[in-house]
Amino acid sequence: MVQANPKPKEQAVIPIITAEFDEMEGEIKKFRAGETDAAKFRSFRLKRGTYGQRQPDNQMMRVKLPYGRVTATQLEALGKIATEHAPFKRGHFTTRENIQYHFLNLDNVPEILRTLGDAGLSTREACGNTVRNVTGCPMSGICGKEPFDVTPYTSAFVRYFVRQDFDQDMPRKFKTAFSGCLEDCAITGMHDLGFIPVIKVENGVERKGFKMVAGGGLSIMARIAPTVREFVPVEEYLKVSEAIIRIFNQSDELRKNKMKARIKVLIDRIGIEKFRLMVDEELKKDWAKKDFSPEPWMFHDDHDKMIKPKPAPGTYSRANGSVDYVKWYASNVSPQKQEGYSAVYVTLPLGDVLAEQFNGLAKIARDFGNGIAKITPHQDMVYTFVRNEYLYDVWKALVELGLADDGANEITDITSCPGTESCSLAIASSRGLAAALRETLVKMQIEDPLIREMRIKISGCPDSCGQHYIGDLGFQGASYKSESGHHVPAFEVYIGGYFKDGLRYGNRLATKLAAKRAPEGVKAILSFYQTNRKDGERFRDFVDRVTPQAFEDLVGKFKAIGALGPTTIDLHMDWGKTVLYKVERGEGECAV
Repeated sequence: MVQANPKPKEQAVIPIITAEFDEMEGEIKKFRAGETDAAKFRSFRLKRGTYGQRQPDNQMMRVKLPYGRVTATQLEALGKIATEHAPFKRGHFTTRENIQYHFLNLDNVPEILRTLGDAGLSTREACGNTVRNVTGCPMSGICGKEPFDVTPYTSAFVRYFVRQDFDQDMPRKFKTAFSGCLEDCAITGMHDLGFIPVIKVENGVERKGFKMVAGGGLSIMARIAPTVREFVPVEEYLKVSEAIIRIFNQSDELRKNKMKARIKVLIDRIGIEKFRLMVDEELKKDWAKKDFSPEPWMFHDDHDKMIKPKPAPGTYSRANGSVDYVKWYASNVSPQKQEGYSAVYVTLPLGDVLAEQFNGLAKIARDFGNGIAKITPHQDMVYTFVRNEYLYDVWKALVELGLADDGANEITDITSCPGTESCSLAIASSRGLAAALRETLVKMQIEDPLIREMRIKISGCPDSCGQHYIGDLGFQGASYKSESGHHVPAFEVYIGGYFKDGLRYGNRLATKLAAKRAPEGVKAILSFYQTNRKDGERFRDFVDRVTPQAFEDLVGKFKAIGALGPTTIDLHMDWGKTVLYKVERGEGECAV
């Protein structure tokens, strides 16, 4: 069970236990001295958020940001770590609403953990076969469509399951998401466990609860989560969740093959009806007889004490008709249900924030918002409770930081995992392709709204950390041999996926696309769509009408690169590389 923190941090969603930092330091010293087996130490450090990289003796550290929440003080601490410990002087926000640092020295990990702990941040169970970071919709609490604010219940879930004995060594990782309304912006259907809020009227009385889904996932054997319960009252959602997690933990059959050790495999094999019966049986056991009220576990920001009052005239800037501001406002500002306030999206190319940008982002949160930002599942940042009078000032501050790009949640806002830059499992440079596609699309100055609304997502391998299954266009790292027999960096192409107005995984084309020709391929796909669509026809509907087969020959034109020679040597190199490509895929630690 969770240990109480003797000195709780006001900002800590996950309770901070400082003794764990000393424990980590001791285990590192024992490992360095050869007193601890590498496999045993690996299991220990993974549960503390420290992960191996493609490069020997380099570490990736993953910091959990429950439901993407990060305060101004925490942003400053994250900037301090990027400045003092990250060789590339940056942090990388992920599709799991975490932040990662790469190329760290293992011996510096205890110091980093203490810096994080002082700011109320934790890496506990950010990796390993545990309940991972719980994601959520950044609009929770401010969306006019939500039945109720799920944030307190999300935090209760986080606090209840962290450090629990029964979920420290499950068959594999377990991913959870809470959406705020029926639009399902947290994309619960692709998660091991998902929650969508529901209000149910019983005997004339409204009851809060959740529709619970389980068994979704991307990667190998992609599945959309079926419904386990249509309605679970908030008084019982932790109990039903524990039953599901206990069933997963007890599934010894899944432990035989780590590549298939996900709850989606169990549910797919036995069927959702039998799984529901298993949940019913699990709930009859002694552990389920206690009180599961979420109240003791809840954490919720008191926005009434944090938000800015309406400013006096003359204390804020007025928009001067700037074209760039107007474009930014149109794509990056969304009104809240609280009158006079807006949510502001900050587009973070490749999910990166440079060391020198963190303090500026923190200052914006303090000066113009409620002191808090949220990370989205698409690697962007959102400020909430920004007074409408301050929007132009926010934009000007972002311009100074170099983070005032428009196009949030549009085609230029590309999602990408780290790829071969640091990941052992990656096959191709997803970050390199994302940067090249973004540059290409920005230069095109696309005005067509049906193209602007499209999303592109890129993963360096089949594990789908870049969530390529759910993009209108998705790219998965791959390779093939050119005419001269040399390996070529490439991508498999997925088309027609979506996560808005429902969830569908894209269709994988049989033809691979040479990595360096991918920008040409994307331009050809967009031109084909724009020329042949019907009036108002969205890309997903166009794909259904013309069928994925219509794209095979089109994409196939951008596979051939010719034999290796002076004019094709660049095509035999991956993005950002100056050496010939070769497949180098090591052992990752996701399935350890």
